[in-house]
Amino acid sequence: MSSSSTIHLTLPQWDGGSRKVRFIHLVNLTCFSLTECPNQSSAVPLYLGADLFSNTDIRTENHPRHHAKFAKKGLATKIHFSSAFRFHGLKVPTVNNSLWFYSIEGLFRVAFEMYSKQEQLAVLENFQDVWKMQINASPLKTSYSLSVQLDFTPSSNMHDAQSKKEMSLPQHCHVGQESVDAYDSDTGDTSASADHDYCTHSKLTLHTEQCSQVVSTVRQKLQELDDKLSQSRTDYLETILLLLETVNQCMNGNLEERDVKETVLALLQAKDWGCVYSSSLLSCIGRWLGQQFHAANNSISHKVEGFKVHHIERISDLPPAEELTTELFPEAMQTLLLHWMGLSEESTLEKRHSEYPILLLILEFANHNLITGVAHVLYSSLICK
Repeated sequence: MSSSSTIHLTLPQWDGGSRKVRFIHLVNLTCFSLTECPNQSSAVPLYLGADLFSNTDIRTENHPRHHAKFAKKGLATKIHFSSAFRFHGLKVPTVNNSLWFYSIEGLFRVAFEMYSKQEQLAVLENFQDVWKMQINASPLKTSYSLSVQLDFTPSSNMHDAQSKKEMSLPQHCHVGQESVDAYDSDTGDTSASADHDYCTHSKLTLHTEQCSQVVSTVRQKLQELDDKLSQSRTDYLETILLLLETVNQCMNGNLEERDVKETVLALLQAKDWGCVYSSSLLSCIGRWLGQQFHAANNSISHKVEGFKVHHIERISDLPPAEELTTELFPEAMQTLLLHWMGLSEESTLEKRHSEYPILLLILEFANHNLITGVAHVLYSSLICK
């Protein structure tokens, strides 16, 4: 890759005395920035895992395993950067060009598990405002692929020297052609900052710049795909066609749930994704399903309460388990458990009927809505223990 197409980045850094932590801001699924403008208030600060684990008892060769452990909890993520990006002061393999980052909650978790009392205090004092701002943030995905940098500055030497001492996000959104060496120099021309505070520009201007870069990246990817198709590579052609049709529907604004279902299923069935114990894909799907089901808890509780009121006189004579399950719980929950328990459509009717009381019991506990007498008795027994 020629030097003209390589973007050299210096990550901004929080200086906490003996501990220094570099970070970026995740803007969306494909974009990041090294600075944050007021109109990017939804950007999520992410902290470099290598810095968080430095000077701890965790050996360097064991870092990836610990990063993966935190990633399963939504506290860390592996970010794959476009090959155009290179990082000052970091040895990153060009093969994957990826780095581990942590959310603010992940930073606190690492600090309180691995740092000294004094370092924990420094983290608490300096990062509590960020933690408050991110208190309702969603868990991180296990990985992101970032190809667009939303920092633009006419000069990479325009920095606010004082900001080097601050943990929080920069006050100016500088714009540049190649890179932003934020917090890199104490001797930069800070007087020029006020003249180049692009955060005061309209959102429309910034949005146009962002779209232009994303469109350019999309065209590049499509060209690469075209080149591979020209080489008579026919692997996964049906899956590729489904993906392109889904993209087309998304762009036209007529994307339907049915189409998404077919595309996602095709991707899941495209290959063997490995051991169920270590599959990050299954963990991601499990986390997403769990979040969706948890979000439905209020509506399920409302339906269960209505059912109890209606059956208050016949509480000891409830309908069969299968009928209760179908009436009170979402079909997706039933489908997941039925296939999990090996009770697919091919199972005998007698087998399904015999297992439904167990399925109903699982749903009662998982949704914190007890209906049957068995559930109440078991719950009381478990709580007493």
